[in-house]
Amino acid sequence: MKRGLTARLAAAPQGVFAAYAVAAAFGAYFCMYAFRKPFAAGSYAGPGLFGSGVELKTALVIGQLLGYTLSKYVGIRVVSEARPSSRGRLLLGLVLAAELSLVLFALLPRDAGPVALFLNGLPLGMVWGLVVAPLEGRRLSDVLLVGLRLSFIVASGVVKDIGRSLMAAGVPERWMPASTGALFVLPFGLAVLALQALPPPSAADEAARVRRRPMDGPARRDFLRRFGPGLVPLFVLYVLFTAYRDFRDNFGVELFRELGYAEEPALFTQTELPVALGVLRARGALNFVQGRRAGLVAAYAVMLAGTGLLGVATLLREAGTVSGAGWMVLTGLGSYLVYVPFNAVLFERLIAFVGVPATAVFAIYVADALGYTGSVALQLGKDLGAAGATRLAFFDGFTRVAAATGALGLVGSLAFFLRRAGPDEASTTGD
Repeated sequence: MKRGLTARLAAAPQGVFAAYAVAAAFGAYFCMYAFRKPFAAGSYAGPGLFGSGVELKTALVIGQLLGYTLSKYVGIRVVSEARPSSRGRLLLGLVLAAELSLVLFALLPRDAGPVALFLNGLPLGMVWGLVVAPLEGRRLSDVLLVGLRLSFIVASGVVKDIGRSLMAAGVPERWMPASTGALFVLPFGLAVLALQALPPPSAADEAARVRRRPMDGPARRDFLRRFGPGLVPLFVLYVLFTAYRDFRDNFGVELFRELGYAEEPALFTQTELPVALGVLRARGALNFVQGRRAGLVAAYAVMLAGTGLLGVATLLREAGTVSGAGWMVLTGLGSYLVYVPFNAVLFERLIAFVGVPATAVFAIYVADALGYTGSVALQLGKDLGAAGATRLAFFDGFTRVAAATGALGLVGSLAFFLRRAGPDEASTTGD
C-alpha cells in the first residue's frame, strides 16, 4: 500500500504533491510541539530551585533547553547520516521517549523537574531534521519547507492553550504536559506514516537544486572550511534569534501579564495566528522570485525586513502608537521573518546557489546546536546577571539589540556568498 501511494505521489501534479507533503510534514511537527511546549503554559510558582535565586520555571526551561541543545549536537551526525528507510522508526521512538519523560515530570519531586525536562528535550531536538530531510532538494522545497516552518509558529500557541484548558478543567499543573502529549501520540504516528510515503527527489529536482546526499565527517568539515566566512555571521545571528524566540515563547505568559493581558482566553492563538499569516505572505512573495542568485538575495531581504520591523515596533510602542498586544504580534512577526528562513529557505537556497552536493539538514543542525546553546546562556543570564530587570524590560532591550546586530550580520554574510556562485548558477533561470 505504501509503495502504491509513493508511486501515485511521484506521478501526481505538483500542486497535489505539495499539498500532501506539506500536510504530512506540518502534521508531524505540529504534533511534536505537544510533547515539547505545553509545560510553558504553567507558572510553577513557589520558591527557587533548591532554595536558590533561580526560579523553578527558568530551571525547567533551561533543563529542557540543555537536553534539546545536546540533541542538536548529536543530530549533526545522526540526522545528517540517517537513511530514508530509518527515519520513520527514529521519529516514533524519539517522541515516545519524550512522552515518557513528561510522565516522569509529573511523578518526580518538584526540584527534580528540570531533570525530567532535560530527558524530554534530549530526543525532541532530532525530530526537525528527520522531518525536513524528505522535503529538501526539490524544486518545490521552498514551498514545502515554509509550510513546515509555519507549524511551530501556530503549534506553540495552540498546545499551550490546550494545556491551559486542561488545567482549567482540573488537570494538575504537573500532569498537564503529559496529558497534552497523550492527546497527540496517534496523530503524530499517522503523520509520520504519511511522510514516509513521499517519493525521493526526481532527476529534474536534482538538476534544479543539486543532488542531496548524506554527509560523512570529511564532507561536513570540507563544507565548513569552504564557506565558513559567510556561515559564521549566520550562525551568530541564529544564536541571537533562537534565544530571542525562545525567551518570547517560554515567557509569553509573564510578558502578557506585565502588559496587562493575563486573563484573556486563547491569547496565544490570537496573537500567533497573525504572525503565521504574515510570515506565510512574505514567504509566498519569494515564490515569484526566479533564479538562484535572485532567490538568495530575496531571502536575505526578507530577513533584513524582519530586523527592521523589530526596531520600528519597539519605537512605536515606546511612542504609544501600538498596544502591548500589537507589539507582541509585531515582535513575533519580525523575529520569525528572520528566524524562519534560516531553517526553511536560507540553507536550501545557499546550497543550490553554491552548487555543492550536500544536505541543508547539516547546516541547519550546526546552526541549531549553536543557537540553543545561546538560548541556555540567555535564560541563565536573565536570572543571574539581570535579576533586577522584569521579563518585559529585559525583552524590550533584547529586541533593540537583535534588530541592530541582525541587520549588520546579514549584510556581511550576503556579500560573502554573492562571490561564491556555483559554476552553473548563471545558466539557471528558475528554482
